[in-house]
Amino acid sequence: MSWNTFGRIFRFTTWGESHGPAIGAVVDGCPPGLTLAEEDIQPFLDARKPGQNKFTTQRNEPDAVRILSGVFEGRTTGTSIGLLIENTDQRSKDYSEIAKSYRPGHADYAYDAKYGLRDYRGGGRSSARETAMRVAAGAVARQVIPEVSILAYVAEIGGDAIDPGNFDADEIARNPFWCPDAAAAKRWEALVDEARKAGSSLGAVVECVATGVPAGWGAPIYAKLDADLAAGMMSINAVKGVEIGDGFGAARLTGEQNADAMSPGEDGPEFAANHAGGIAGGISTGQPVTCRVAFKPTSSILTPVDSITRDGEATQVRTKGRHDPCVGIRGTPVVEAMMALVLADHKLLHRAQCG
Repeated sequence: MSWNTFGRIFRFTTWGESHGPAIGAVVDGCPPGLTLAEEDIQPFLDARKPGQNKFTTQRNEPDAVRILSGVFEGRTTGTSIGLLIENTDQRSKDYSEIAKSYRPGHADYAYDAKYGLRDYRGGGRSSARETAMRVAAGAVARQVIPEVSILAYVAEIGGDAIDPGNFDADEIARNPFWCPDAAAAKRWEALVDEARKAGSSLGAVVECVATGVPAGWGAPIYAKLDADLAAGMMSINAVKGVEIGDGFGAARLTGEQNADAMSPGEDGPEFAANHAGGIAGGISTGQPVTCRVAFKPTSSILTPVDSITRDGEATQVRTKGRHDPCVGIRGTPVVEAMMALVLADHKLLHRAQCG
């Protein structure tokens, strides 16, 4: 079956296609009495929306959200929250040439193999257009976890990484790359522009940090906080890898190097390090929850790539249309949203069991 719902208690379901009339989400399990208005959601959508600069797709969508249900007099009612965004700038004719061919790296062949047909207009349901609704649902989730601050930023594009010594959180909002290193952002301007002009694309790594998560969220074995984070991040279009804490780097350490040593503190234990990314045994430790998310290069490129048609004949595919030269850039607000959605769900799961 097709699975369009994520979460256990705080759940959201998305619907819609890239070139359909609209996309939407239904958020269920949200506690009643929380303040919520369209103005609380729109800023996060504005951060993700296309067409903001030459380093992202030039599709011009306002991404104006409407709340259709679940809110009365500015507060959540406890019933399902309906969210809607209309699509206003589709150009389906851009995809007519690939209607009978598969774009390598895309979900074209996989969807056809599963369903026996596919919506070739922008990838249909497999399009990153769907992630706008994750961002909208994530804004609702933030109302559930006001004690938590979430910050995501791009740490690497095309193999060129930031210098941690130059980290400046204020710099993230000053450049189009969500980059905390001004020198790296300057280099990336030329790097991404060169790929765009060449009809190619670049991959990226996005880091995300959630501070204020108390100890105790999560569960052993089959509802681990880090497992749900990994699942949520991997469900984002173009994501091919997720690391919690040091991730693969931990495999290169010794036991004593990797251990997050503890000492007594006035408000509980104090940790000497956070190699575990704020999660031990699937449960939060009270340290910042951290993850790294790897985005592959955008598969829609102007450079011809060998492929096949639906009839199995050899061909070359060159994808026209408006595409992100680095999808990880606009993926940054989506990573934040998935962090919020997972944490909101686990807060409510913890409350349900432990009070």
